[in-house]
Amino acid sequence: MDGPIAARPHMPGYGIAPAAAGLLPWEWAEERLRTSHDYWVATVTPAGQPHLMPVWAVWTGEVLWFSSSLRSAKARNVAAGSAVSVATEDPLEPVVLRGPAELVTDLGVIQGFLDAMNAKYETSAGIEFLDPAVSASVRVRPETVFALREKDFTTSPTRWEFPS
Repeated sequence: MDGPIAARPHMPGYGIAPAAAGLLPWEWAEERLRTSHDYWVATVTPAGQPHLMPVWAVWTGEVLWFSSSLRSAKARNVAAGSAVSVATEDPLEPVVLRGPAELVTDLGVIQGFLDAMNAKYETSAGIEFLDPAVSASVRVRPETVFALREKDFTTSPTRWEFPS
């Protein structure tokens, strides 16, 4: 994947500096995507209702992974084609990712996610924990990522676009 393209997001009425000076580096956002302990996943029901839930997740450098029961609302929403947004846990330095999500059933691919999750959270779950018959392993590919630092609110807002 080519690297994302950074720009200042359009935020009228917030006093945001229009110039590109102060844009956050992609490495700053990636560090937060990688190290956040908890993440907020937002999906939309087929009836158009928002659904927001906290999850553990793993950023692999190209995609964000989380798991859920197949019977959960978020897994059902993803299966139905819901748009997905995911935010890191820190409201003072948030990173918000948006992109298409998919349920992954290939055990070889899921094993890579499980290995990363076990390493990050210091757990020892076996592959049965993410058995596609009962668990949804969800992969979110970023289209856009937004971030800012509260202490540099007027100069730090940055939006990254990912080339297709």
